[in-house]
Amino acid sequence: MLRSHLLADDTIGPGPLQYPMLDVEFAQLSDVGRVREQNEDYLGYVLPSTPEEVRTQGWLFVLADGVGGQDRGEVASRTAVESVLAGFRAAAPGTPHAALLSALVKTANAKVLEAGLTGPRGSVAMATTIVSCALRYDRALVAHVGDSRCYLVRGGQAAVLTRDHTLAGEQMRLGILSAKEFADSPNRHLLSRSLGTEMFVNVETNEHQVIPGDVLVLCCDGLYNALESSEIAAIVSNQGDLNAAARRLVAFANQQDGSDNISVQLIRIRGVERVGMYRGRPYRLR
Repeated sequence: MLRSHLLADDTIGPGPLQYPMLDVEFAQLSDVGRVREQNEDYLGYVLPSTPEEVRTQGWLFVLADGVGGQDRGEVASRTAVESVLAGFRAAAPGTPHAALLSALVKTANAKVLEAGLTGPRGSVAMATTIVSCALRYDRALVAHVGDSRCYLVRGGQAAVLTRDHTLAGEQMRLGILSAKEFADSPNRHLLSRSLGTEMFVNVETNEHQVIPGDVLVLCCDGLYNALESSEIAAIVSNQGDLNAAARRLVAFANQQDGSDNISVQLIRIRGVERVGMYRGRPYRLR
């Protein structure tokens, strides 16, 4: 588990004052499951190393799930994650996360598409889902394509911050399918968008305010298809150690199903720097 706790000095009046900065601890785990021979999931993160980077860059967490049934799913997921991580590290300080992550995921799409066209075995179809979360000040920016998810666990309850990009999911949002019809639909897991399948991809982004005690859960469908959201919330909320919580989530998913790879990232918010926004620029709330 990784933890960062940084304070910044800001001289106001006769002496220096200390302002708390975003304080995060983190754990991740990926498992092949009980049926698959290969793990096609890939995880990554970027952590700031100085107080300056906390404010200008922030944290980034990324999880990708190579699409089953396609060639080289493990290559697609790794290519996507490494592309996003590299772009985040190279981004200009202070770049707004919403625009940055959208652009980085689109670049990752091009990289996966290119890798499929220029691989050692010639042109192959490869694809991956992706979910990413960037943290700065007291905000979490989530960007995703496909059906990998981000949950926010707060007060013992889990809320899904992402929408599954599946054919049945799109039909339910349009009112074509009822909730019951969606649950029984054979297209429930058929992706309506992913990285690597088309030249252009629509990246969905949304921003959320976070508070101390929140836990963000990034995971693939191998986890949430095996566990109810209430079970995810209970394990995360009742387990103080994030590494232990990640192990318990994966073990429970294997016990309940285990037919797919299982990956999870857990990010606990220990403290935040409260800010307001004016014309897209943050300012400190005193």
